[in-house]
Amino acid sequence: MTALSGEDSPVYLRLRGTIAAGILRGDYRAGDQLPSVRALAAEHGANPLTVAKAYQSFQDDGYVEVRRGVGMFVRPGAADRLRVAERERFVTAHWPRIRDYIELLGLDAAALLERDEA
Repeated sequence: MTALSGEDSPVYLRLRGTIAAGILRGDYRAGDQLPSVRALAAEHGANPLTVAKAYQSFQDDGYVEVRRGVGMFVRPGAADRLRVAERERFVTAHWPRIRDYIELLGLDAAALLERDEA
């Protein structure tokens, strides 16, 4: 699991989160080829159609391009655009749930951040 996906998410979204994290970390840079559908499916024990669905979402969003007969490649600027999109998704989808859980447990967010820095 990555910070970009949750265990309760559909498999294709978890796979998408794994690849997104790789792009954001710099494991896959502009021009780099992503693992083949079959290779990624084997690595994660997933159905190749599920991996293809995750990859299709990257293609639809313009983060990768397909070169027929060669593979899928990260497009220039993909990491920056993906980071902006993931930040927005975190702030709108994840943060409200996290904030609510912090409040429910009676935790102090500032103390949590200090604890993490220690």
